[in-house]
Amino acid sequence: MNRRTFLKTSAAFSAAALLTKAQPARTAALPARRDFLIRDAYVLTMDRSLGEVPGGSIHVRNGEIVAVGKNLKAPAAEVIDGRGMIALPGLVDTHWHMWNTLLRSFAGDQRGEGYFDRRDRYGKVMTPEDMYQGTRLAALEAINAGITTVHDWCHNVRGLAYAEQDLRALRESGLRARWSYGSYPGLTAAENVNLADLEKLHAAWPAHSGGGLIALGLAWRGLGTSPAISRQEFEAARHLRIPISVHVSSTEPAIGQIEALGKAGFLGQDVQLIHAVWATPTEIRMVADAGASVSVSPGSELRVGYGIPRAGEFMDAGVPLGISIDTVDLTGNANLFGVLKLLRNTENARAKSEYKMTAKRALEVGTIDGARSLGLDARIGTLQPGKRADLILVSTRNPDMGVFTDPSHLLIEATEEADVDTVVVDGRILKRGGKPIAASPGEVISGASAALAAIRQRAGDKVE
Repeated sequence: MNRRTFLKTSAAFSAAALLTKAQPARTAALPARRDFLIRDAYVLTMDRSLGEVPGGSIHVRNGEIVAVGKNLKAPAAEVIDGRGMIALPGLVDTHWHMWNTLLRSFAGDQRGEGYFDRRDRYGKVMTPEDMYQGTRLAALEAINAGITTVHDWCHNVRGLAYAEQDLRALRESGLRARWSYGSYPGLTAAENVNLADLEKLHAAWPAHSGGGLIALGLAWRGLGTSPAISRQEFEAARHLRIPISVHVSSTEPAIGQIEALGKAGFLGQDVQLIHAVWATPTEIRMVADAGASVSVSPGSELRVGYGIPRAGEFMDAGVPLGISIDTVDLTGNANLFGVLKLLRNTENARAKSEYKMTAKRALEVGTIDGARSLGLDARIGTLQPGKRADLILVSTRNPDMGVFTDPSHLLIEATEEADVDTVVVDGRILKRGGKPIAASPGEVISGASAALAAIRQRAGDKVE
């Protein structure tokens, strides 16, 4: 970067900081929680004791599931017609770089234009407002696709304002989330993430948490830094008692990374390992013994050439495993049903068997298993009385569904984002009749498009 470009970029960053001060983060009004009864749906509770309830009902009040069963009575409740719908828990994404949704499908086909090149090039000229626009677009897409919980792995935090604007987008969306504080492309291995800012966020978390829907975590760099910095960052998270998440063993040269983490004392129930494509059998056992969880993202892992995820081996070892979008820069969209389909197909291909992973088992990965891997299974992941009302209704009336056969197979093999009719998070209806309620798609898309155009101009692209 020459001096003139640097001065222009610095001026843009300064203007963004002033804008952030002049327009403090706020939470837009979300729909009120309602007392409602879903009636006559095919209910997949995803709870092995409650099972499936054809022609079932779900009563929700004050954000809580009050009852699940047949012929429920709730005279004061609003009735939602569930005929032709499959009701199930909302999908749980366990690792998503939501900010770079502005770079959707931007990873190119030759060296110098791949995912990491594009991410680093554009990430360094983004402003806090750009972070807001990218994550707001991702949140809208999540809701549209039936995802009710996200893990926003935010690794472009160049200052406190960046974190605040990214969090603002999550709060305004109404999603349940873990938000993990990360570094940014360009931070050297000899530099710490800004632990003082992390502590400030932690101290003021009630103002950022959206009424408790959003939890704080650390997007840790693992052993990619000096031993002293790795330990300092890890122990800072442990001191704050927040969960730790790390990319590890993504590529073949990284074989042995998980064992190194274990030997250094960097595994535990508060640790989530991302990708772990090249984990060895010894390491899989080590992860299980430590009680750590794993997040896989078949869509991005296959697209970027990491290899085939070892999901089945982790699951067989009893490791809590979740599924993720990772980045739509690589996957193109956030259809988590499609990612679950890919997971099942790759597992069956690896086993050379049509029957290795059932559709129902894949659906568990996207719901209760994902919730368990994030430590949320006591609150969400199944449709049970007493749990929070995070649920979706999927229509079987669109041409891609068309006829009702086995509901689990329909969801894993046929469902598209357009089939998601209704989305409820913590008792708030955020999508109904196939249309988002809490956000204007036109406004969100317009804001994201303008942000990307400005980013590309600052990066020196020739945009016609």
